[in-house]
Amino acid sequence: MPLVGLAGLFFATALAYSMVGFGGGSTYTALLVLAGTDFGILPAISLACNITVVAGSTVRFARAGLIRWRRLAGLCAFSIPLAWFGGLVDVPERMFVTLLGLALLASAIALVVRPAVSAGPPIRWRRGSEPLLGGATGFLAGLVGIGGGIFLAPILHLTRWGTAREIAAAAAFFILVNSLAGIAGHAQRLTSHGELSALLAYWPLLPAVFVGGQIGVWIGRDKASDDWLIRLTALLVLFVALRLLARAAGF
Repeated sequence: MPLVGLAGLFFATALAYSMVGFGGGSTYTALLVLAGTDFGILPAISLACNITVVAGSTVRFARAGLIRWRRLAGLCAFSIPLAWFGGLVDVPERMFVTLLGLALLASAIALVVRPAVSAGPPIRWRRGSEPLLGGATGFLAGLVGIGGGIFLAPILHLTRWGTAREIAAAAAFFILVNSLAGIAGHAQRLTSHGELSALLAYWPLLPAVFVGGQIGVWIGRDKASDDWLIRLTALLVLFVALRLLARAAGF
C-alpha cells in the first residue's frame, strides 16, 4: 500500500478514535500488518501515532476539566513501568495478532452487554483493584504496541467510573502515559537490533493522525452525545477485533 494511501487511512482512524478518547493504535497496527510493514518496527510506529493523537486530546480534555487526576493516579501507578517492560518483550507475530484480537473482542463484548448491566447496580471496585487493573492493562498494551485505553474504557463504562466524556478523557491520558512508556521499551529493543532508523520512513503518518485527532476530539468533546460515544466505541473495537482474528487465522 502506498504511504500516501496509508496516511489517509491513518487520518480517518485518528478522527474516529479520538472522538471517544482513543489514539487508534489497535487499528494502526491492523493497517500496518495489512500493508506488509516489517513486524519488528510495527508497534513503535503505532505508539508514535498514538502519542501524537492523545497528547493533543489530553490537553483539550484537561482544559475542559474532564480529567479526574487523583483516580487516574491509581490506574497509572503500575501501568507505566509494566507498559515499558511489555515493550521489551519479543512476541511471535501470530501470537501478537491473536492476543490483540482476543483482548479487543472481550472489550467489545463488554460494551455490547453494557445496557443490560446498567439496568442493575454497577460493578464495584474492590480496594486496591485499580492499580492491579492498570498494571495488567499496561503490560498487555506495551506488549502489543498500543496505549491500552481500548481495553480500559469498557471496564470503566461497566463500573460507571464516570460520565462518557470523563471516561474518554481518562482513556486519552492513560494511552498517553502508557504509549510513552511502551515506545521507550520498543526503542530500546530496536536499538539493540539496529532497526531504529527504519522508523524514519513512516514520518508522514504523524501529521496525518495529528490533524485527524484534533478534529475528532473537538467533535467528541463538544458535539456528540454520551450514548452515541459508547456505541461508536463498541463498533470500533468489534471491527478491529474481528479483522485481527481473521488475519491470525490466515484469512
